[in-house]
Amino acid sequence: MSKTLGIIGGIAPESTIEYYRTIVALHRERTGGGYPSIIINSIDLPRLLQLVSEDRLSELTDYLAGEIERLAAAGAKVALLASNTPHIVFDVLQSRSSIPMISIVEATFRAAREAGARRVALFGTRFTMQSGFYRSYFEPRDIAVIAPNDEEQDFIHTKYMTELVHAQFLDRTKRDLLTIVERMHRGSHIDGVILGGTELPLLLRDSSWKGVRLFDTGRIHAAAAVERMLDHQPSSADAP
Repeated sequence: MSKTLGIIGGIAPESTIEYYRTIVALHRERTGGGYPSIIINSIDLPRLLQLVSEDRLSELTDYLAGEIERLAAAGAKVALLASNTPHIVFDVLQSRSSIPMISIVEATFRAAREAGARRVALFGTRFTMQSGFYRSYFEPRDIAVIAPNDEEQDFIHTKYMTELVHAQFLDRTKRDLLTIVERMHRGSHIDGVILGGTELPLLLRDSSWKGVRLFDTGRIHAAAAVERMLDHQPSSADAP
């Protein structure tokens, strides 16, 4: 019997739906048709973004910690944040949580290492691209993390906040994002891209582009959750 998973969702809703579908499908695949026990706590996206944008990280941690404890009280035995941006406070949050948490950064690192990646671009919200939480985990483990240039970061963040979180997935935005991938492949010699916003894979659905791997952090995270629910996923203490 698998553990009950608690999801902090709604950040944003479209990716939370994708998490749910993916976890159910992967769990059924792994168990021969069994459906998982999942509790979703859908929280206030504007509140979270305001706390992050104003660098009120202590308040953000308090907010998320309280919402995780609501999941624990409802019976969740393990939890995740269905978004990259709030992982800016993941380490402190994990230390305060009464139940184990699954890191999207650790799960993505394992996927990148298994794929043989050595230099990866990081796409996401401005907070994710400019924060060091991916870089500080990847680079001591010999995978370089490279942010797009300032103009490209502005473009990605703007499209993320004005289109993707509102479930608008436009072909022209996809073309422009892939142009950035191609530019970074030529100029920075990247061999992978961390789609470090869980709405990005809803637009960039291919697993690679012109030889550059596109790492779907939402799907990777969902797969790690199923492994942990079934007691096969290494804990953070086991990470290299």
